[in-house]
Amino acid sequence: MAMEFDLIPPGTLLQENGHGEAVDIRASSTRTFYCTMLIREQIEQESVDVSIWGSADGENWGTHPLLRLPQQFYRGETRAVLELALVPEINFIRPGWDLNRWGRVAPLPMFVLGLHLAEIPAMPLHVPQSHATATT
Repeated sequence: MAMEFDLIPPGTLLQENGHGEAVDIRASSTRTFYCTMLIREQIEQESVDVSIWGSADGENWGTHPLLRLPQQFYRGETRAVLELALVPEINFIRPGWDLNRWGRVAPLPMFVLGLHLAEIPAMPLHVPQSHATATT
């Protein structure tokens, strides 16, 4: 069965930079995930950068994320694909986020969002010839 989970639970209030909990992805058969981030609330003059980090042992997360979602300023949905087939040593992933606020000093930055991942089914290695040719 395909893996599906919330890397950041929906409705999570973010007010400072941080990381979320690690998720074990060793049960994934395709190691490819469709990522959907939904921002439900935010205030003006701020941005959020969400990234996904990988680890072999669940302790060491390296110096660079596996995926950076596009920087966001407003409410809405952002989608991306996380492809881990070429990095088989990654067994755990976790989210990270950086908040930035400019202009007025107060209040603190604030985003309410969630990040959902759904494993993408494996694609066939080849298409049967009878289906590959167009009929006229």
